[in-house]
Parts: sequence; structure tokens; C-alpha cells
Amino acid sequence: MTTANTYTEPELVQLLRQKEETAFKYLYDHYAGALNGVILQIIPDQALAADVLQEVFLNIWRRMETYDASKGRLFTWMLNIARNAAIDMTRSKAYQNSQKNRELDSDVHIPSAGSNPSLDHIGLSKVIGQLKEEHRVLIDLAYLKGYTHEEIAKLLEIPLGTVKTRIRAALLQLRKLLT
Repeated sequence: MTTANTYTEPELVQLLRQKEETAFKYLYDHYAGALNGVILQIIPDQALAADVLQEVFLNIWRRMETYDASKGRLFTWMLNIARNAAIDMTRSKAYQNSQKNRELDSDVHIPSAGSNPSLDHIGLSKVIGQLKEEHRVLIDLAYLKGYTHEEIAKLLEIPLGTVKTRIRAALLQLRKLLT
């Protein structure tokens, strides 16, 4: 049985909906690094991030029928699943308790210039860097660090409505940059 080296997005979606394992392997091989990078932005623990990534791909496999191409690209849909899974993990009691019980040495995290090669690999960092400063900060807080809109409003001391409006404008600007 030969496998295709590349798939178009509609072909990949169709094969995934048909539960084709070769398509799922292709999906994992091509997107795991980028999704893991997003998860690591929220959960810096490598082992825990790997567990979350595994859950993310199980969710993608189980929920493929819910993907709607008219609402966005496949990667964006998967990115939201990964981000939400990571945020859910950080909000879980088990995770919060594990953070309280960590030794001080393991709590220190100093990111290096190339600490997230998967985001750089897909060019997302470059695209986000093209945004206005106020938009870049909001996208970073909301989508890479996992803050809620309410938390961002409190952190930046701006109204919630302003946060939502600016994030929407930032996403529209990102859409233009990516098309």
C-alpha cells in the first residue's frame, strides 16, 4: 500500500473523516510539532505537554466530523483544540496541586531565543511580529499564553469590550497577513 506524500486540506479532511490511519499519521507527522509548541507556551513541562498533545490528537480523531471548513482552516481548528486542552489542564486541580508541590529549581524557566522552533518553523512568529504592538500583545496573551479575555482586561487595565474589539481586529489583521 503506497501513501501519498502530500494531501490537499480537503483531501486530508475527507480521509480523516473516513478514519484513514495513513491520513492521521500524515496529520500527526506534519502538525504535532506546531501544536506541541503552542501547548508548551501554556504548559512548560515537556512530559505534561506530551500528554496533552496525545489527548489533542485523540480529540481530533474523535471529533473530525465537527470540523467545518467554512469557519476556518484545519490547522486553526486543531490549534484551538490544542490551546483549549492546555488551558483546561492548567485549570485542573491536579495540575494546580502539582505546581504547588514543585521544587524551586524546576520552577525556573528562562526561554532562549530559539526556545520554540515549532512556531518559528511554521512562520507564525514572523507573522505575529508584523502586527501592531497592541494587537501583538493581545494575541500573545490570549492564544499563546492562554489568558482569558477577562484576565487580559485586568492585567492590562483596559475595559473588557476593548480587549474583545482589539483581539477581533488582530485576528482580522492576521487573516489578511496569512492569505
